[in-house]
Amino acid sequence: MINNDILRSVRFILNVSDSRLLQILQHAEPLADDDFAPLLKKEDEAGYRQCSDELLASFLDGLIIEKRGRRDGAAPAAPMLRMNNNEILKKLRIAFNLKQEDIEALMASCDFKVRGTEISALFRKPDHKHFRPCGDQFLRYLLKGLALRERPGSRGSAQS
Repeated sequence: MINNDILRSVRFILNVSDSRLLQILQHAEPLADDDFAPLLKKEDEAGYRQCSDELLASFLDGLIIEKRGRRDGAAPAAPMLRMNNNEILKKLRIAFNLKQEDIEALMASCDFKVRGTEISALFRKPDHKHFRPCGDQFLRYLLKGLALRERPGSRGSAQS
């Protein structure tokens, strides 16, 4: 999934302005407003800039801090240079305080059937024999399910 799509989806889920989204990011990494606005544009819009894995990781860390608070005595998270869907899924799970049953319910709300064993496989270490990579479709349905839960009455997709 494109990192910019994830940023726009989270903005829709939270129903916040671009400046508020920037404030969330700044919990983890300072960034100027003029550097952030191009990340929220669509690919075909003038001024579009691709969101790096490192910046998305920082944003999701900021979202965790925003939703759950800073951990007492914890050092800031080391920046992740490479993000994959499993890492994004883990950070979203922490930020929105999702348990396995919650993820099952979110996916069911989008008519996407998934079993608990399939979900737990997504959170395993890559070298574990039952590890399963998270696909784009799973992540899209999770974001859509979060939008339906957090914004009742919406259709579950970003209207950017």
